[in-house]
Formats: sequence, C-alpha cells, structure tokens
Amino acid sequence: MSGSSGLSDSSGSFGIVPVDGLSHVQGECSRPLSALTLPALLAATVARWPQRDAVVLREQGLRWSWAQFALEIDRLADGLRRQGLVAGDRVGIWSPNRAEWLVTQFATARLGLILVNINPAYRLAELEYALRLAGCRAVIAAERLRGADYLAMLAEVAPRLPALQCVIRLGEGGTPGMRRYADVLVPADEVDRAALDAISAGLGCHDPINIQFTSGTTGHPKGATLTHHNIVNNAIAVAAAMRFSEADRLCIPVPLYHCFGMVLAVLACVASGAAMVFPGEVFDAGATLAAVSEERCTALHGVPTMFIAELDHPEFERFDLSRLRTGIMAGSPCPIETMRKVVARMNLREITIAYGMTETSPVSFQSSTDDPLERRVTTVGRVQPHVEARVVDADGRTVPVGTPGELWTRGYLVMQGYWGDEARTREAVVEGGWMRTGDLATIDAEGYCNIVGRVKDMLIRGGENIYPREIEEFLFRHPKVQSVQVFGVPDPKYGEEVCAWIMLRPGETATAEEIQAFCRDQIAHYKIPRHIRFVTEMPMTITGKVQKFMMRRAMAEELARDEDRTA
Repeated sequence: MSGSSGLSDSSGSFGIVPVDGLSHVQGECSRPLSALTLPALLAATVARWPQRDAVVLREQGLRWSWAQFALEIDRLADGLRRQGLVAGDRVGIWSPNRAEWLVTQFATARLGLILVNINPAYRLAELEYALRLAGCRAVIAAERLRGADYLAMLAEVAPRLPALQCVIRLGEGGTPGMRRYADVLVPADEVDRAALDAISAGLGCHDPINIQFTSGTTGHPKGATLTHHNIVNNAIAVAAAMRFSEADRLCIPVPLYHCFGMVLAVLACVASGAAMVFPGEVFDAGATLAAVSEERCTALHGVPTMFIAELDHPEFERFDLSRLRTGIMAGSPCPIETMRKVVARMNLREITIAYGMTETSPVSFQSSTDDPLERRVTTVGRVQPHVEARVVDADGRTVPVGTPGELWTRGYLVMQGYWGDEARTREAVVEGGWMRTGDLATIDAEGYCNIVGRVKDMLIRGGENIYPREIEEFLFRHPKVQSVQVFGVPDPKYGEEVCAWIMLRPGETATAEEIQAFCRDQIAHYKIPRHIRFVTEMPMTITGKVQKFMMRRAMAEELARDEDRTA
C-alpha cells in the first residue's frame, strides 16, 4: 500500500495563504504532530478527567464517566483477547449508534485489531464483499435495523467466508453458532489489565487501525485503510478548530460507522475531554433537539439534511438551544441559506464547515470559529495544520488563484491505501503522495476553499463549463424550494443539458415555468435548468449524501423514453 505521511521538502515556500498567485496552500506546522496511538490518547483523557461525563446514550439509558467508559472497553478488549484475536486481525462492526459500537472502537484499538466499519445500509452482496475483502476473523453485529435482519444475513454469508471464525451478536437473545456480546465481556474484577497494557504498549502510531468503506457511485466500495497517526491527528486538529474543551458537550446524531461520527465526533471528544451525547440509534430530528435541550449540549454535528430537518421540526421553538455554540456541518455542500438559519435560529454562532474525504482521515479544510460569517457560509474554510493542498488542471498543473480545478491534498492524513486493491490505490494517490479528491474547487487569495462540485458532476453545455453548486445555491433562494439538486443529462444538441430535481416546502406547489422565470435575467441563460422535476424525496445514502448518479440515470431513461415517443 502507498500513501504519504509528510509534506515535501519544497513545500516550505507555501503558507495558509497562496503565494505567487497559484492555488497552492499549506497548513501551519508550528505544533508537532502527535505520535500517540488511539489507546494512549484515550488513556491520557481518562487519567485527566476520570469522573467527568464521557458518554451519554439516551436511547439505551446509559451514562458513563471516562473511568467507567475505560472499564467497559477493557472488559470487551480482554474478552476479544481470550477469543484468540491478535494484533492485525480484522474485526467487523455492523450496528447503528449503540454503546457496543463505541466500546468496540476502542477495545479493538487496545489490542491492535483493525476495525472494519460495515455500513448499516448494506445488504447481502455488499456485506459479503466487505467481509471477504477485509478478511474479517470476527464480526460484532446488532440483531436488526429497520426491518433488516442482520443476524439472518450473517448466518447466510458466514459459510462462504473461510476467514470468519466468530460472530458476536448484540441483544438478549441467542443464535446458534453465535456468541452473545454480554458473554464475551470479562467481569470487571477479572480483567487482565497488565496483559492489555503490554499489548497496547507494543503498538506503533503508523499501524493500521481502521478500514472504512467508501460509497462509490459505480463498482464495489473501496476499503480506505487508516492508521492511528491518521485519525488521532485529524481528531486533534478538528477539536482545536472548534475550540473544544472538557466543558463542551457534543450531540452526535451522525452515524458511527462513518468517519463523521467516528473521528470528527467521538475522537474529537476524546482528544479534548468533551462529553459525547447520542440521541438515538438512528437520526431523528425531534430526538436530536431533545438531547441538545435536556443534556445542555454546547455543540452539534450533522449533515445539511439533518440541520434542515431540525429547523423544520414542528415543535422547534419549544427546545432550549441556548447553550449551543459550535459544531460541524459536513458531508455534503450546505445551502448558504440553511447555514444562515443554523447560526441565527439554533444559536450556533461558531459552527464550522468541514471538508474532506474518508481517504484523508477525513478533514483537510475547516472553517474556524472566528472566521467571518460570510466565509463560514460560502466556503469550507482554510487548510488544516500539517496539510498541503493545491488545485490542478487536467494535466496536473497548479491553476491560478480563483480558477476551478481538481483539489489534491497530501500530508499525514492520507490513507495507507485501499485494502487489498493496489490498482485503485495507485489511481487515487499519485506521484508525490498527492490524494486526488475528485472534487472541483477554487482557492481564493486568502486561502479559503470553495467546493464547486465533483469532477464527474461538472457539465459542459455547448462548450460552457457549468458547476451545479452555483445553480443549486441560486434556486435555494426561491421561497417555495426546500431542497434542490442540479446535474447534467445527455442532450443531442448541446452534449449536456441542465436538469434540476426540486423538493418543495410542505403545502407549496410550483411549475417548471415558474422556476425558469425566477432564473431569467438572474443567471446566465445556459445555466437555467431545461429539465425540472418536482420530487418528494432524493435518493440518499444512510449518511444523508445525495446520490446524483441515480438521479442522472433515472432522468436519462425518462428522456430516452420521451424521445422514443416523439420519434
């Protein structure tokens, strides 16, 4: 596997602000990177604040101090050790946001096991592919989620997976051939801490610790392999950007299987001593608002669709959000108007925008709490410490400031590689250790980055480059529009034409002509959507990312049928 853990020798001439008019920046490096492993990071926090709140899991009715959390971790870690699992073995976790997920994250790290995050939305084929690729020796799994019977699916695929030796099930029941989580836990007074400490002491910060599957738009998902060094340092940087301390309480409605929940939320809390508050197993706007209100949360994470759902909750006004200060909005581009409402109505005056990708641990750019509001609502901030970034053209040449191109990043945060896939690793991490993001971006003269779309989402209409994000932002200003996605569809005359899928606010109606009239004389004629569809929902991943490729496919099929009817 390949990757880069450092900056080039030549990068010293660059700074957080571009020089020589080129879109090339480097984060400040005055504070050295941490060499702590994940167990060492946690141990330092536990030693510092043993009796402070660490974890609140409202749906399960659990509250743990840092000392209690550490004990639960050691009970599972010793149990896994007694199962014969050794450093380097892969252990899958397939569950919604539960205490057991959180404990597993740190228990596996304690032993040097590699945690394999299984998307809760996976079904048979995806599950089998992920477990086979990673070569998991054990899987810890919930019973079910939203009608999906996890244990039945595991029972079906297990005989076809020779590496899989142990399935540990959550819940009270029993399943033939599987062990109960409660039975794997070692009683508190029988935990062999000396053995655990000896294993943890032998771990290196550059050892792999996590395989996170990325949701590709085509083909099989890729398993990004991350090290202690990757995610510990990213968590420290993210916590610093939010000015987190042990006095903060973070509400975490985002899924743990994703780097948003695992790194930006959990590890940022561990790095700072902040308390983790989980509203429930899966996202619910009302439960999230109640958790913020009743647990006196100072911070809130979410993807834009979550914040929109919270703002639109019919009982929004009854919740006390006065203690909120900061948090992160990430995962997909945020409509500017939504960001303004979050600041004004939810008291999140220091909310930050974070940008990155699973392969970069994940955050490479983030706004700061004291950035001007305009910068926080219109950009993804500036480059993180110890990270280098540039915007390049199709030939890999750095483009002038303000010019769109593909964003490349490098530094400590770049993954080791895609597990078991050298070919795709080489495609993604190119010469010099640069990670190709696949995102179209601009970097302005002050170093602020703006994501204008995906390389594959940019459409070319009659020779004009069109960036969907720009049109989405404009259409979102329409008072009837709740959400909008813009993408390109094939067109015989222009090559591609602009298409918009629009969700209207509850109770509203609109026509395509009305939307087009709203655009006329406001944006260039070639940017006005030719095709407009009003929809009740958007195809999304479980993390709230919109799947434009599915929209594109559906529209292409619809338009082809229309052409057939008129031919």
